[in-house]
Amino acid sequence: MARVIVTGGAGFIGSHVADAFLARGDHVLVVDDLSTGLMTNVPKGAAFEQLDIADHAALGRALESGADLVCHLAAQASVTVSVEDPLLDCTSNVIGTLNVCEAARRRGAPVVFASTGGALYGDDAPRPTPETFAAQPLSPYGASKLAGEAYVATWGRLYAQPNVVLRLGNVYGPRQNPHGEAGVVAIFSGRLLNGEQPYLRGGGKPSRDYVYVTDVADAFIAAAERARAGTYNVGTGRETSTARLLEILQEAAGTAIEPLQVELQAGELQASTLDASAIERELGWRPKVELEAGLRRTFAWYRPE
Repeated sequence: MARVIVTGGAGFIGSHVADAFLARGDHVLVVDDLSTGLMTNVPKGAAFEQLDIADHAALGRALESGADLVCHLAAQASVTVSVEDPLLDCTSNVIGTLNVCEAARRRGAPVVFASTGGALYGDDAPRPTPETFAAQPLSPYGASKLAGEAYVATWGRLYAQPNVVLRLGNVYGPRQNPHGEAGVVAIFSGRLLNGEQPYLRGGGKPSRDYVYVTDVADAFIAAAERARAGTYNVGTGRETSTARLLEILQEAAGTAIEPLQVELQAGELQASTLDASAIERELGWRPKVELEAGLRRTFAWYRPE
């Protein structure tokens, strides 16, 4: 039984990661400040500490009992918020990540860091994009994640820890907040269920690599079990436009609501698709959930009984 810390474990992706390690038989401590996460997301069987990872002393105290692995998902995750308040974004995503690296280092625990694939590479990247392409983020959020990656990798080299960076595609699935501005699948689902017009940015042409949340949780398990340092894309290699995404969800909802056309916001990409061949080759991970099935499953979770 490993002692696994999951920062951001009350959030959408983090709670599924905590689920996966509990199912493996590990002891899990969820660390979250509940600024966006929910106590209802914290899995039964997990311990919980409410704190801000930017608070170095509080984080150190939470890990005093020890850790064998730290899965770091706590973050300011909104592109538009990062443009509006880059200092807040930097505090959470850079200072917070440095604090996590140092707290993990003191306990001899490797870090598996949730970075971004979509916001990191930029619009000029080849598609699907390999990890070897030089990052060209368009937003402070992308820049802060790139800085976080540098700390995770540097601490791994400096202290001989097998730290891992996972560059996630556009993650969707149950528990994602349908009322925020991030997570188009959740937002579309919420508006369709309420009979409201969904907002279709950029004429529905922007495309993303949508990956189901339990597949992402499995990538954290694969990184933990192989104990091999590296940077890996976590995606499907499949490019889907937001117009097609809405079409699939309308089919699941049984609706035909005409969307409202709006412009892309500052910092948003036109297109993103990830080459995930390296993680399959080196860690044995590959996605299992096809997009259409995952979207139907997700919409069914949002639909009231």
